[in-house]
Amino acid sequence: MRYRRFGPTGWQVSEIGYGMWGMGGWTGSDDEESLRALDHAFALGCNFFDTAWAYGMGKSETLLGQALRANRDIPAVVATKMPPKNLKWPARAEYPVHEAYPPDHIREYTEKSLQNLGVPAIDLQQFHVWSDVWAEDTGWQRAIDDLKRERLVRAVGISTNRWEATNVLRALETGLIDCVQVVYNVFDQAPEDELFPYCQAHDIAVIARVPLDEGSLTGTLTPDSKWPEGDWRNVYFNRDHLSATLARVNRLMPLVPDGMDLPSWRSGSSSSTGRSARRFPACAGRSTWSGTWERAMASGCRRGCTTPSGRIAGIACRTRRPDRTARATL
Repeated sequence: MRYRRFGPTGWQVSEIGYGMWGMGGWTGSDDEESLRALDHAFALGCNFFDTAWAYGMGKSETLLGQALRANRDIPAVVATKMPPKNLKWPARAEYPVHEAYPPDHIREYTEKSLQNLGVPAIDLQQFHVWSDVWAEDTGWQRAIDDLKRERLVRAVGISTNRWEATNVLRALETGLIDCVQVVYNVFDQAPEDELFPYCQAHDIAVIARVPLDEGSLTGTLTPDSKWPEGDWRNVYFNRDHLSATLARVNRLMPLVPDGMDLPSWRSGSSSSTGRSARRFPACAGRSTWSGTWERAMASGCRRGCTTPSGRIAGIACRTRRPDRTARATL
């Protein structure tokens, strides 16, 4: 495992982190398998874990708490997220901030997460949705300042809406945000245009999420792929989008270097052995095994790559960055 500095916090975090969306009691989730996978992640040197209250209304946080206690001798960085009070995803500009993140709500859900996790302080507390029209509101600003001052929270971040990578820049200008979490993979490289350069210039940490495009880059999807009712992937991979996505994935095949294997979606055993894997590019080598891996990245690439964020989907350090037209047609 390699480690890098997490922005202004100075923490040394594993380049591969563990995102715990799949451990909230959703499709295919199994608590015992989840706990085994978390233990395996600790054993492999992963020390960054990203969960949220909304992942099973605290269930994912509770499982992480169990894993932390079982591995108490291994230091870990714990990140979670506060749901909006109106429980509406994604955030919209027309939603008033007092309906999403009033100060008492921020404290209430921070305290709930502390209890679920069983920790005295949350390393990284994040807003699970965001609209930049809220940036100048003093209510949320005072709330997170109080939590930091009381040492209940060590750092604060924002998880941006999908396809809205710049809908956070005004909040970053307040100087109160330590980290941004944004969708970034071979099919969505928009954060490189404005967000990553800003974060690099101001030493703001970046968590790149959805590295495998909700599973399309695992190589396991087919035109007939379906999921149980209520599973998010039924919405994301509607018939037209699934067909177009599979065509893009197939066009990537010639770019994958020999010997690059990507783990399958769930199995903890295949994640480290490469069994049942197909050769597809992952976002800088991130993978999954009972949830979605997240990559905790400070700005800057240690391999000399020209992109501000570090690399593009595991192939940017080997190939030239495509221009905007190429990205749009890939």
